[in-house]
Amino acid sequence: MRTGKFDAAGVTLGHVSHLLSPETDPVTALHLPGVVPDGLREELVAFRRDLHMHPELGNNEVRTTAALKARLERAGLTPRVLDGGTGLYCDVHPDGGSGEWSGGRPMLALRADIDALPIPDTKTVPYRSTIPGRAHACGHDVHTTVVLGAGLVLAEMAREGKLPVPVRLLFQPAEEVLPGGATDAIECGVLDGVGRIIAVHCDPKVDAGRIGLRTGPITSACDRVEITLSGPGGHTARPHLTTDLVTAAARVATDVPALLARRVDTRAGLAVTWGRLETGHASNVIPQQAGLSGTVRCLDLDSWRAAPDLVHAAVDEVATTHRAKVEIQYIRGVPPVVNEAGTAALLGEAMTERFGATSVESTEQSLGGEDFSWYLEHVPGAMARLGTRAAGDASATPRDIHQGDFDVDERAITVGVELFTAAVLLDAGHRPL
Repeated sequence: MRTGKFDAAGVTLGHVSHLLSPETDPVTALHLPGVVPDGLREELVAFRRDLHMHPELGNNEVRTTAALKARLERAGLTPRVLDGGTGLYCDVHPDGGSGEWSGGRPMLALRADIDALPIPDTKTVPYRSTIPGRAHACGHDVHTTVVLGAGLVLAEMAREGKLPVPVRLLFQPAEEVLPGGATDAIECGVLDGVGRIIAVHCDPKVDAGRIGLRTGPITSACDRVEITLSGPGGHTARPHLTTDLVTAAARVATDVPALLARRVDTRAGLAVTWGRLETGHASNVIPQQAGLSGTVRCLDLDSWRAAPDLVHAAVDEVATTHRAKVEIQYIRGVPPVVNEAGTAALLGEAMTERFGATSVESTEQSLGGEDFSWYLEHVPGAMARLGTRAAGDASATPRDIHQGDFDVDERAITVGVELFTAAVLLDAGHRPL
């Protein structure tokens, strides 16, 4: 068994079996090849920290793309940068060859997202973001490093004649930009030759060394709505002679969610939540314009498809009642990620083979959106929640995603890599050539 050691920042880099509960059987990791060697584990932690220090926003991930391309080329692979100039994909051949795979067997694809968020990094760590107002606060640096690590391990296996099937590595830009960079990646042909796709997403509520998994929807649909109300304006002494846009905006903010709650099956979980309401500049002036923006989230595909018409009708109804003119921009986001049963089972089996049955836990459907869902409109696949909470530390405060202090237990990187390499090998055995 590997022994743990500490790097300069005090982060344990030892074998991930140290993260697991006593009843977990870490010896199962020896049943399949594709385990991360010590030197690569440390390199991957350093790679993740470098990404963390240099976060790039969606469709501007130039440095990140270059770093990935250079490392994959050093491994003898031939990555292809996507048409937009950021993001790339790369095939690992069983025969160790380079270029795009042209064999007959559909590939398993491993997907990562590479962009960061436009929020400040508030942590005090050596690898804190060096770019003001930008941070890898959703764990995409971890997702990227996991797929890179899996690719490097699989490439070595191919050189040793131990990789039975081709695998595609996909590093996608702009996940945080609606409707998501996945749509552009698909147009670039990243799913050509792919028969199944898998991914992980960091979850600070799950201990490092474990994954959260479910069959069926694991995330929710998420759209954006922008509303502009207008009217002639006037003096607050004579609201009856004009359109009281402040009241109209307030009623839209409160009444539209209430109306929708009575027009959609509550099991659909359709919810409108406002993030912006702006109107007026003086206490005695009724303004001529008001604006609201927010998100529309729902749990199932049917409700998501019906949501634009439902929201338009509800907003029009409330605005008309208050004699306000209304313009609505409904921006399609992403459908729910719906884990296909066979692929979810594959991830569960792979994790169990590596780290024992107790390393897999059931997870709930979240109201967050993820553009991984677009791939599942074309091929079966599944996403697992990768535990990033410091395991066994009851005092550890969860650092939630999309917050400036978000960070991870970096031992989760090795867990993700070995989950993916096991999934590749098990998929090779389950699906016919």
